[in-house]
Amino acid sequence: MALGAGREGTARRDLTDLPKAHLHLHFTGSMRHATLVELAARDGVHLPDALVEDWPPQLSAADEKGWFRFQRLYDVARSVLRTEDDVRRLVLEAAEDDVRDGGRWLEIQVDPSGYGARFGGITAFTDLVLDCVRDASERTGLGMAVLIAANRTRHPLDARTLARLAGQYAGRGVVGFGLSNDERRGTTSEFGPAFAIAERAGLLLAPHGGELRGPENIRDVLDHLHADRLGHGIRSAEDPALLERVVESGVALEVCPVSNVALGVYSDLTSVPLPQLMEAGATIALGADDPLLFGSRLEGQYATMRAAHELTDAQLAELARMSFRASRAPSDVVERSLADIDAWLKAEPV
Repeated sequence: MALGAGREGTARRDLTDLPKAHLHLHFTGSMRHATLVELAARDGVHLPDALVEDWPPQLSAADEKGWFRFQRLYDVARSVLRTEDDVRRLVLEAAEDDVRDGGRWLEIQVDPSGYGARFGGITAFTDLVLDCVRDASERTGLGMAVLIAANRTRHPLDARTLARLAGQYAGRGVVGFGLSNDERRGTTSEFGPAFAIAERAGLLLAPHGGELRGPENIRDVLDHLHADRLGHGIRSAEDPALLERVVESGVALEVCPVSNVALGVYSDLTSVPLPQLMEAGATIALGADDPLLFGSRLEGQYATMRAAHELTDAQLAELARMSFRASRAPSDVVERSLADIDAWLKAEPV
């Protein structure tokens, strides 16, 4: 179906009822704004105006100064997590928010090295996160798993340490290994050995690529890190040959439209090239990235793309189906969710 074809007039099905898998959500970035403000007040942590009166902040990552500002706000937010109960609250609230948005499965991404100093080391923190995930899943009914991510601004040897850590938990709540932070930093090929460790452990490989940098970055990530999914990957639309490679290899794209615009990758939501990716046959999973800093959660990604590109409910349903197909959700979760997506589409629009 061509983009925008067969529109159902003004009637639209409720997107919060559409089952979804959420594959691109960062740990601290999942925090509710109200929780950030409350925890900061409790411990006397000063929050910049961009995280209080001027929230959500005006951001841009067009240059390193802009990215530094974004990272500084993220670091301030992370600093309010002081106790195990704080971590437990963050994970539970992230699960509750996804369920409210129609989420059935969540793969939350965390870099334990950013929290280990306060929580007894990276292994102890990983144990804590996995315990919180199990508890939140039981309490909300949301299926959940963890991706451990390295930071490309740190030494590649640190990434190897985290890949080994992720491998130790493979099959015990950790399903993948990623690489995040500023794509303009570090040399992608130097992280190859870390991804080889994760690959041998049977983990999903999901590094960031193709948001702040263009097609050349995506090629590096595919060639050197053997990505199964691309965190973002949106700029594959700029190179037809690369996009064809992505489609033919089955590499899924974790597209985060609101954050793309907030960081200045695109000028507005209508410029996000989702239609080109869909028409090329790419596997796409919409994600919220960092709701704390971008002000939009999972359902908001679907709603903004529906409005910006006049997507039909059939196209939105296919986006939801692709999110499950690209996930590491158990087969029963996938099958039940796909059936419920079909039921959503068969229901009368309101």
